[in-house]
Amino acid sequence: MAGILYLCATPIGNLGDITQRVLETLESVDIIAAEDTRNSIKLLNHFGITTSMTSYHEYNKVEKADYLVGQLVQGKDVALITDAGTPAISDPGEVLVQKCREAGITVTSLPGAAACITALTLSGLSTRRFCFEGFLPSDKKEKAQVFSELCGESRTIILYEAPHHLVRTLNELHDTLGNRRITICRELTKKFETIIPTTIEEALALYDMEEPRGEYVLVIEGKSHKEKKEEEIRSWEQLSIEEHMAYYTDSGMDNKDAMKQVAKDRGVSKRDIYQYLLNK
Repeated sequence: MAGILYLCATPIGNLGDITQRVLETLESVDIIAAEDTRNSIKLLNHFGITTSMTSYHEYNKVEKADYLVGQLVQGKDVALITDAGTPAISDPGEVLVQKCREAGITVTSLPGAAACITALTLSGLSTRRFCFEGFLPSDKKEKAQVFSELCGESRTIILYEAPHHLVRTLNELHDTLGNRRITICRELTKKFETIIPTTIEEALALYDMEEPRGEYVLVIEGKSHKEKKEEEIRSWEQLSIEEHMAYYTDSGMDNKDAMKQVAKDRGVSKRDIYQYLLNK
């Protein structure tokens, strides 16, 4: 029988956050695939785990995934861990999971810490709907596309950022989104955990005075429905009422329904539209 791939969440800072199930699994599997074995050996030594490790990271993810699938096919159990948090989230683990699925190998997840969820719950911003972008692309065109999509995003937005890119990203967010509310989370679950509910402009002023340090999670307020509605009204007002009516009647809507929809789009009463057209 083929082995099982276990996706094992590891602490994002505080070692006490590891689960008993993860510890038992790391002890029992045949191989631990780790993003950085030099980092993970500290975790394993802390808990007295001696299971053999192999590296699995961004630069060997394809060929090493093939090797690991081969081991799984032979019946060996494999645990996948990342430097911190849940494997396959902003992590090359997704490639291994895809290849296991293609090979019909069982994959199971042992849940635990995830920096994006931890930051979201601490942010004070809406948690009902959110989108996770992870690290922004380094390619300028790809990044511009992401920012273009985020511009109209009404859900709470979560980003990861390194300290040396933080100020640049805050400037880009300000240029794209304006002065939104943002919660800056740093060193989550660690001794010097810092949570800063602020605005993008205030954050820029802060990091003009102090140097960013540590890994950051940025939780950004989405565009409000009021803002989106005001933008829609402004875009419709660029059309004349006749052009606006034609937009709907040309698509097959009758005059009565078109008049009703035009009034709704423009934030006025149906009577206002009727009176305008009557007087033309």
